[in-house]
Amino acid sequence: MKKNIILIGGLILAIIISNLGTFVNDGMALDGLRESVLRLHILAESDSDYDQNLKLKVRDAILESGILDGAESLSQAENTVRERLPEIVGIAEDTLRKNGCSLSVSAEVAEMDFDERVYGNITMPAGNYKALRIKIGTAQGHNWWCVMYPPLCLPAACEVEENPEVFAFFSEKELDIIENPKKYKVRFAVWDKLKDIFG
Repeated sequence: MKKNIILIGGLILAIIISNLGTFVNDGMALDGLRESVLRLHILAESDSDYDQNLKLKVRDAILESGILDGAESLSQAENTVRERLPEIVGIAEDTLRKNGCSLSVSAEVAEMDFDERVYGNITMPAGNYKALRIKIGTAQGHNWWCVMYPPLCLPAACEVEENPEVFAFFSEKELDIIENPKKYKVRFAVWDKLKDIFG
């Protein structure tokens, strides 16, 4: 009897350790995903149809500019964006001027908290990400965001490019996370809460 209790206890302990390992590995993969993308975040002047439409025109101009063409890593993409912030502001302001708007634009690379966001067939988990943040005027309107690096944003659409080369940027685990978010939702909420507590 005592032998059976020890055996059962050993099995339970093995299951707990096995699940703990999976939990930690999944959490680390989530952190890796968050640290491997640069998001694009654009805030409109207001929620008027006119200002929201201008925001989308700025989005398209930035995405069509090819600012990050040739970037092969997040650090390279981030450095390129930082170096070209004046050019990015210029592209956005030129777009506004062509559409009869005299508002100013500011741009920065910042760490920001994002809610979970669905792009086509993938879901970017909520969390803290680096982003190119563009503010139009007083930036009091609704925002728009996507993933700028790797290049998942498409101009004139809030969809994800179905391009195998783009998905090669992600590990197998990261792809599973963004393609099957429901499977991880509870685990990631617990992971983030534990990180907040033990920081």
